[in-house]
Amino acid sequence: MKRYLDPLTPDLARAARALTQVSVEEISEAAGLEVARVRDFEHRGFALDPGSSRRLRVALEAFGAVFFAEDDQGGYGVRRKHNADRTRQLTRWESEGGPAYEDDI
Repeated sequence: MKRYLDPLTPDLARAARALTQVSVEEISEAAGLEVARVRDFEHRGFALDPGSSRRLRVALEAFGAVFFAEDDQGGYGVRRKHNADRTRQLTRWESEGGPAYEDDI
């Protein structure tokens, strides 16, 4: 499957955020963008400059979104990096050992 390298579209960003179950506040912080700017992009189609679009895409990918290009099998889109079983396994591993604290050493 070929990776989608075209500019991020509002529908892809919205779908990626929904798939990764990340709030607009979390993705805005991770991308270094204002919450209103991300909302305007996703829901009103307001354009992002190339740098902001790249930061938003990198943030979405860090949360587990994978963008793929159109091919002879179908159109372009987004999916989760890991399937549901793998996601549950990763979540279980991350919560082992209790909450993480800074070392006092």
